[in-house]
Amino acid sequence: MAKKEMSFEDAMKRLDEIVKGLEKGDVTLKDSMAMFEEGTALIRRCSEMLDSAEQQVVRLKKGPDGAPTELPFDAEEP
Repeated sequence: MAKKEMSFEDAMKRLDEIVKGLEKGDVTLKDSMAMFEEGTALIRRCSEMLDSAEQQVVRLKKGPDGAPTELPFDAEEP
């Protein structure tokens, strides 16, 4: 059975837990390294999710016929 993919919000919540755990300083070195590794993987995954979302974002603009036209988010105004 495939593992359910973690949502962006859940990943950010877990990252917050990891940071708080590491800041407390009461974790063994081995556990700290494991938490750091997990956090790094979560950051990478969140970055990928943000990049994907950015690519999907479009800005609506009226075309010559008055109908909305989709433009890339980073397209400049004429």
